[in-house]
Amino acid sequence: MKTTFTAFAAIIAMTTTAAAQDVCMNAAELQSSLIDWYGESPVSGPSRDNTRLWVSDASGSWTLVRTLSDGNACVEAQGGNWSAGMDPEEMLASIQARTDG
Repeated sequence: MKTTFTAFAAIIAMTTTAAAQDVCMNAAELQSSLIDWYGESPVSGPSRDNTRLWVSDASGSWTLVRTLSDGNACVEAQGGNWSAGMDPEEMLASIQARTDG
């Protein structure tokens, strides 16, 4: 399990733009990683396509996660420009516009 978290952290750390390489793992493990390592919590969703935005007011990090029907979840995008008081739905729409095109 530690190897999975290490791989997740390494890929997230190397990604500097909104679009991230898909990192997929058990949904519960991914959730624990976001909470424990990044201090993020969900602020939206899940949307109709099962995406949810996780953010940290303290660090400004955010992660867009899609939950799959098989019990896994994938990081679809991540970044570091979140600030307390932002509208999560506007942020989600902006992220999806950048990653869909």
